[in-house]
Amino acid sequence: MSKDTAKVRQILDAVRTEGRDSLTAPEGKLICDAYGIAVPREGVAGSAAEASKMASSMGFPVVMKIVSPDILHKTEAGGVVVGVKSADEAATAYEQIVANAKKYKADAKIVGVQVQQMIKGGQEVIVGAVTDNSFGKLVAFGMGGVLVEVLKDITFRLAPATRDDAASMLDGIHAAEMLKGVRGGKPVNREALQELIVNVSQLVADFPEISEMDLNPVFASESGAIAADVRIVVDFQPKAPRFRPDEKSIVTAMNRIMKPKAVAVIGASSEAGKIGNSVMKNLINGGYQGKIYPINPGAATIMGLPAYKSVKDVPGTIDVAVFAIPAKFVAGALVEVGEKKIPGAVLIPSGFAETGNVEGQKEIQAIGRKYGVRLMGPNIYGFYYTWKNLCATFCTAYDVKGHAALSSQSGGIGMAIIGFSRSAKMGVSAIVGLGNKSDIDEDDLLTFFEQDDNTHIIVQHCEDLKDGRSFAEVAKRVSRKKPVVVLKAGRTSMGARAASSHTGALAGNDRIYDDVLRQAGVIRAKALREMLEYARAIPKLPTPKGENVVIITGAGGSGVLLSDACVDNGLKLMAMPPDLDAAFRKFIPPFGAAGNPVDITGGEPPRTYQNTIRLGLEDPRIHSLILGYWHTIVTPPMVFAKLVVEVVEEFRAKGIQKPIVVSLAGDVEVEEAAEHLFDHGIPAYPYSTEMPVMVLGAKYRWARGAGLV
Repeated sequence: MSKDTAKVRQILDAVRTEGRDSLTAPEGKLICDAYGIAVPREGVAGSAAEASKMASSMGFPVVMKIVSPDILHKTEAGGVVVGVKSADEAATAYEQIVANAKKYKADAKIVGVQVQQMIKGGQEVIVGAVTDNSFGKLVAFGMGGVLVEVLKDITFRLAPATRDDAASMLDGIHAAEMLKGVRGGKPVNREALQELIVNVSQLVADFPEISEMDLNPVFASESGAIAADVRIVVDFQPKAPRFRPDEKSIVTAMNRIMKPKAVAVIGASSEAGKIGNSVMKNLINGGYQGKIYPINPGAATIMGLPAYKSVKDVPGTIDVAVFAIPAKFVAGALVEVGEKKIPGAVLIPSGFAETGNVEGQKEIQAIGRKYGVRLMGPNIYGFYYTWKNLCATFCTAYDVKGHAALSSQSGGIGMAIIGFSRSAKMGVSAIVGLGNKSDIDEDDLLTFFEQDDNTHIIVQHCEDLKDGRSFAEVAKRVSRKKPVVVLKAGRTSMGARAASSHTGALAGNDRIYDDVLRQAGVIRAKALREMLEYARAIPKLPTPKGENVVIITGAGGSGVLLSDACVDNGLKLMAMPPDLDAAFRKFIPPFGAAGNPVDITGGEPPRTYQNTIRLGLEDPRIHSLILGYWHTIVTPPMVFAKLVVEVVEEFRAKGIQKPIVVSLAGDVEVEEAAEHLFDHGIPAYPYSTEMPVMVLGAKYRWARGAGLV
């Protein structure tokens, strides 16, 4: 990519000097030229006669537009005339455009009228850029023209974008098929569009003062992509840099916080019902083997342990301090934590930014930065790290060790995580509350869990990301090693904010989150139960070796619903080869149906399930199985569950492992059967055809993003 950054800097400096917040169309053209962005031939006329001469030299038809730094939306001002076909029409159009502009805004500075070669044919698309408060610079692509804000068919990626990112954007809009040519139309030049997206993304990354940019419409055709209109909005106010420790510092501090050898409880108490008492009980009764130091200036001992007036009085090293004191005392105690060189503080108290006490939160942030203390919270339930038997929380203890690490911004969601984990017997490596996120946030946890051998999947609930770009960059790296699941709450739109471009107006908060999380390889959960089931089931599924999915079902109705769910979740039902079709038919009755789904019918004995599942595991062309069970007296639920486990374990012993999920339809006995299957590493769901396929689809999304399938 060739670019002339000096030319762009010259133009932007001139705009800054004049105190403007947008560029004229001719300035926009020069910037496009500097970054290899194709635009039509054009010029600026200062009179009707000049417009007539300029249009004639270009060749008709032409488009004519007002050039004024005070008129951004030219169409609204009556400042655009298209399809000018002669020299006389060009002169008339010039007078009309200038008159309309003066009527629209009497004091507008009129530079002249742009005369532009009119582009014919091609598909109208939009390429643009916007600045998001959390994610920073984003590039956008979608269907363009006058209906762009009606159709809202647009997708976003972090800038600068790669060519692969650009290719995924072309396929990521609802109207993607239109780019391939429909009803005899010719396909667009994908390479030219990808290059255009990449160049725009690099431009806004190189020049942060470009806050919004529209190329709309871009005429995409078989021969190339050319931007017929350019709109650039600038903001010269510098953004405050975000605090971000380096990766090594994060890992060092988080290892001491999450796996401490010594914990201090500031506000420890012997009085039942107090938070400091609950934290102490959980640490002691939870089996934590490290040192526990109760801190309470009014007590000599607490729960049989010597108490200290301050952390500074403790003779040994402390790795983390858990705060169980009112908000007004936190700052003073935090200074002592810093002076003691304790690397982490778990701030349970509420009463900070969530209640309007923003200054109080800024104060503790400043103390943390000054002394190098990482802050978890405030306004949290604490955290669990089961492999250390550590319950640094006032909530109920939890001790089922496993490999799912979960975090939440909300205390209520944290309790739901604990309750579900207990009910489902789901082992966890950690459960962490983040609360106000004054310091430690989701990307700190990602960085820690990335190198934590006890964690195989990372699942996070958040209401916002204070630094979305940092999160996306870390998640993109981590998700190639371990699945990352995010439940983003609060699907509110930013579209209500004032936006000066089509792209800005279309930059809805949830749309951006959806696209950027996908770009980072993150699995997005849409609901709480979905998030929890992903945490529970995804680690149990082997990584698929290919895309071919086969459904084996005892009920035709379930087969249809399971097929629908496969489409919804981006799974590919295998086209059954004739030899494999014939092999399945050997095991099913004549009135059954091979193909895919394989319908063995409901009245079949256990051996039919055994034989068909065995065939599905044997054949290397089949990569995943979805089983649909229907409750019958011939093959009762627990008989079915045990035979599935038997066949799967037989093949595991041979080194053959494929993802298998199960949907069970029947009376309440199917609940016990589903539990038995889950206990043996086979995700199974009673009364649902959607959830098992959703879980399998999530595993596939992760594997594709990690380049494993």
